[in-house]
Amino acid sequence: MKIVRVIARLNVGGPAKHVVWLTKGLQTAEYESLLVAGAVPSGEDDMGYFATEMGVAPVFVPEMSREISLKDAVTIWKLYKLFLRERPDIVHTHTAKAGTVGRAAGLLYRWLTPRVFLGHPRPCVFVHTYHGHIFHSYYGPLKTRLFLTIEKVLARLATDRIVVVSEQQRREINEQFGVGRADRFAVIPLGLDTTTFTDWASRGASFRAELAVKPDDILVGIVGRLTEIKNHQLFLRAAAEFKTRFLSATGESVRFVVIGDGALRNELEQQARSLSLVPDITFVGSRRDLENFYPALDIVALTSLNEGTPLTLIEAMANARPVISTAVGGVVDLLGDPISRNSDASFVICERGVSVPANDPSAFAAGLARLVADEQLRREIGVRGLQFVAGHYSTERLVKDIKSLYADLLKRKSISKQASGGKPTFRTAS
Repeated sequence: MKIVRVIARLNVGGPAKHVVWLTKGLQTAEYESLLVAGAVPSGEDDMGYFATEMGVAPVFVPEMSREISLKDAVTIWKLYKLFLRERPDIVHTHTAKAGTVGRAAGLLYRWLTPRVFLGHPRPCVFVHTYHGHIFHSYYGPLKTRLFLTIEKVLARLATDRIVVVSEQQRREINEQFGVGRADRFAVIPLGLDTTTFTDWASRGASFRAELAVKPDDILVGIVGRLTEIKNHQLFLRAAAEFKTRFLSATGESVRFVVIGDGALRNELEQQARSLSLVPDITFVGSRRDLENFYPALDIVALTSLNEGTPLTLIEAMANARPVISTAVGGVVDLLGDPISRNSDASFVICERGVSVPANDPSAFAAGLARLVADEQLRREIGVRGLQFVAGHYSTERLVKDIKSLYADLLKRKSISKQASGGKPTFRTAS
């Protein structure tokens, strides 16, 4: 089976790791996989090193980038020529830009052939994975409406299966925003290399020493790109409100750390100073030693406005770290069922973390205060998160699920071809 996997860029984040793991896992005697990626723009950290470490050599299309431009036409043409050369059985696109240009190139590849006049489009199955979506909180209403229309057209004309990473995400994309037919969706959760986090309890001391964090200090960290959608501004406002309203009541010494880099770093550092968070907060930039910094954290926070299933929370749970997060996208599925609500309903304690409304610093500060003050609760949440991730989010399970999806799609295509007298119809059954 020949698979071409396309992603817009290998920048820091879960999608880059996801496509590398899949490309590596589907490079066997039965599978041949090729990873295609665009350019990482200035201001974003490049995770190409991760592909190198995993033995994956991507093909780069430098014109493919996050922003809309005339280069998109060049990207589509280059992908079309690549499909002609590679003749894939499966084209699987990941993230919004790659999904647009990849499936547009797929339409050309499928139909731009003399054989189409005889009713014979080129045989190939097209799959698209939403790691998140851009249908709110990214752009203004006009641009968002345009992108949503494009997604609806591509889902109808150029996608045999739509993969989402959580049931909550499926409800949002299909039911709330009306993208795609319900019978074309498949829910396949993310996976991660859980072996990275073995012996987590014995690690973390070096990172805490680097920050001069005392053994009894509570260290609260947020991990992710410093970009608008991650909403680090909320983390800083919540930290400041926690210090003002709750810190003395908890009786704890609390430090904060921001792990990650991006275009907003200078702005966020200035905000931290204006909120009088310095020296209680440290910006450490991008780190590759996640096996060391996660165990050093006592609480892991996420403040995003929009998410698919954030890999940072899964990684935190794999280290038995308690998490607090805004209730957006697939975060809802990660945190699990509610256990109890705060008296003023500002936050909810769930099976595997604390859930707070999006963009509400007071609620976030209150939820954080509850975690800081209750060591037993932190321990229980951490244990349940670790058990959940171990049972649901391994890379082995991810690769197995994707193999099953591909085999099913190709089987259905073969049946459809036989039923139509040798002419593939590319219709996907439920």
